[in-house]
Amino acid sequence: MTSTFKRVNGTLLLDNSYPALARAVSIIRRGGLVAFPTETVYGLGASATDSNAVNNIFLAKGRPSDNPLIVHISSINQLTNIARDIPETAFLLAEKFWPGALSIVLTRSEIIPPEVSAGLRTVAVRMPDHKVALDLIRMSGVPIAAPSANRSGRPSPTSYRHVLEDLAGRIDAVIKDDDCSIGVESTVIDLSGPVPVILRPGGVSREELESVLKLNVKVSAPLFREGIPSSPGMKYRHYSPKAPLILVTGDETRRMHFAEKIADCYRRKGQRVGILNTFCESGRPDLNRLRIIASRLYRELRILDQQNVDIIIVQATSSGGIGLAVMNRLRKAAARIIKV
Repeated sequence: MTSTFKRVNGTLLLDNSYPALARAVSIIRRGGLVAFPTETVYGLGASATDSNAVNNIFLAKGRPSDNPLIVHISSINQLTNIARDIPETAFLLAEKFWPGALSIVLTRSEIIPPEVSAGLRTVAVRMPDHKVALDLIRMSGVPIAAPSANRSGRPSPTSYRHVLEDLAGRIDAVIKDDDCSIGVESTVIDLSGPVPVILRPGGVSREELESVLKLNVKVSAPLFREGIPSSPGMKYRHYSPKAPLILVTGDETRRMHFAEKIADCYRRKGQRVGILNTFCESGRPDLNRLRIIASRLYRELRILDQQNVDIIIVQATSSGGIGLAVMNRLRKAAARIIKV
């Protein structure tokens, strides 16, 4: 099988064939950066054991160095090399949710350089549920450190096109594949302390974790040690479109009318208004609808960017299931939150 490689502003665009993956592997092994698809969002990968390569991730993204990365593995056997003092709960969750959208924070072993974890004693680890990602990690022979493959602060990429919009010319290669199915990042759960704590809600819901662990799981506010976040997505403004985003929360009927009034007000001023309506009816959350909202969230924000709107207005949605992750991302992206 042969593959034709093309360049976009100096960045290789690779397909998902074996020869293309072999090219990506050679880039990883020599300390380069490769954006690759997962089931959640596209990741920007480098060898997790190479300090220089890891530092280049931060440079390419414009990411603050105190914002830790997640290490991706292709086999549970790799976990004992990356982490130490692993509790039984980690293996319990891995058995249920790996491969999948769950990152587990554990005590870091010496094989992982401190740059990966912003100097923290811990490391977040996950096994993605995506054949291309797993093949890339397995063929590379090293765990791969990878945040989302976007410029820091922008909506995360769920398509290779989004990666090229942000990072063409700044990274070595992008692997082209179908759009990401889940559409929001992994859930990050901290098992390094005495009780499990969700540091970032994501593709695995709080309810799913509680059903396996047989206990109530706390969703944490940002935890810092000397100003260092314990997980990606905790400290800085993230996921933001170019236009200011106004998030309307509170009573469903009132927020719907209030959002319409805000939109009319901006239109009368001659401004272009983008409406991102994630409204979900009250009562038991429509979990299927919430999954659809999550899968489209970042794509819709980028579409509104392309339309050059002046303001974006969005209504809150249910926080049940993956809705908790959607609301977490909207709050992080919002320039202003209005409760009615």
